[in-house]
Amino acid sequence: MRELSDVATQLDLTTSAVGIAALVVFLLAYAVVIGEEYLHLRKSKPVLIAAGIIWALIGWRYAQAADAATDPATKLALTQFAEEMVRHNLLEYAELFLFLLAAMTYINSMEERGVFDALRGWLVSRGFTLRSLFWITGALAFCISPIADNLTTALLIGAVVLSVGVGNPRFVIVSLISIVVAANAGGAFSPFGDITTLMVWQKGLVPFSGFFALFLPALVNWLVPAAIMSFAVGAGRPAPITEQMKLQPGAFQIIGLFLLTIVATVCVHQFLHLPPVLGMMTGLGALKLYGWTLQRAAIRELTARASAERTALHSVASDNPFEVVSHTGAEHEPFDVFKRLEKAEWDTLMFFYGVILCVGGLGAIGYLEALSQVAYGGFGATKANIAIGLMSALIDNIPVMFAVLSMQPPMDAGQWLLVTLTAGVGGSLLSIGSAAGVALMGQARGTYTFMAHLKWSWAIALGYIASIWVHFLVNGALFTGVAVR
Repeated sequence: MRELSDVATQLDLTTSAVGIAALVVFLLAYAVVIGEEYLHLRKSKPVLIAAGIIWALIGWRYAQAADAATDPATKLALTQFAEEMVRHNLLEYAELFLFLLAAMTYINSMEERGVFDALRGWLVSRGFTLRSLFWITGALAFCISPIADNLTTALLIGAVVLSVGVGNPRFVIVSLISIVVAANAGGAFSPFGDITTLMVWQKGLVPFSGFFALFLPALVNWLVPAAIMSFAVGAGRPAPITEQMKLQPGAFQIIGLFLLTIVATVCVHQFLHLPPVLGMMTGLGALKLYGWTLQRAAIRELTARASAERTALHSVASDNPFEVVSHTGAEHEPFDVFKRLEKAEWDTLMFFYGVILCVGGLGAIGYLEALSQVAYGGFGATKANIAIGLMSALIDNIPVMFAVLSMQPPMDAGQWLLVTLTAGVGGSLLSIGSAAGVALMGQARGTYTFMAHLKWSWAIALGYIASIWVHFLVNGALFTGVAVR
């Protein structure tokens, strides 16, 4: 790969027509993403097309360069460069895709088994006010996110808020914004809490326990905007629940499997030094196997019930041949894990593909290297890392952190933690800035939108500034000036 990297340096496309065209395509695609609620166009569509156009331009330019090259080794390297870079980005995406697919399937399975409805029923039955529920759901998001990652947590707690807040859009919007901020903040102090922290951990730049130094800055990041937004929540109570909330068979077992999957995922990476996605997919396999046992049990129950009803029908028919007895079916259909897979947020998964491929293409052109030189060479690590957080609000924190890790600027542990914090919590400034926000836009489509989130960005910005100040205050000893290798 080193030879290909050297060729990429020689073929700088940042000022070429191809590079400028690719940058314009990316910016136009993201403008369409931002205008999703007005255009009613799913966010994945423009970035998928943009990714294809950008890499087609790169491939065409390198094919031209290969045709013009006279040295066979250079010709071969130029021919293979675009293909190798695309494959590298696809591998990055494949790990993210499979990780999120497994997490989403577990969430959908718990929803189908009535876990969130039961939690909603428990919260409402306790007589909590809407303001209390606002704080409870935010605190749950902050506490669960370090374990279950910010995307999974946002989907989980978001489902509860959508159930509790039926008919109260103001409560739903403010609560979902709080959940996004809390989930991103909670995920920032755990290597398993966010895709960005996961990538930093995978690179070995910060040890597993090193992320815990960000706990206080992350807590402040959520508490500041939450305290401000809480005044916008009414003092009323959610609508009472008339129907009985009943957990379906296997609900607690699926929750237990999910927790074991998370533990296995951490152990696979921490002790076996294998990609974390291996643990998640193994857990998905365990869910599939358990789902099979649930399905078999349901089929046996349905068979026995049908046999009993046929016997009863035969008896009734003997007494009164003109009376008809109808059967409406089982109360709940048998569990099918593949139906839960179908309900994954595919628009979100495809969006991440487009974004990662687009940013990877801009990196192949040379824009990431130029950005690294300007930001880290000109402004210094601290200002650059703070700016990275602001940028993550516009370009999603996952590709931004992917870009920083591709640059590999020389920084000490304090600075790597700073960029981990800012990239994680900076994405909360806009709804499209983090996986949690993007996922909730899909889950609460039409209610939680880009503009609804933007109205509270000023409060989130205050929390962003406060969290950086607290990081320098409590973790000042980590700013040694010695770069981590």
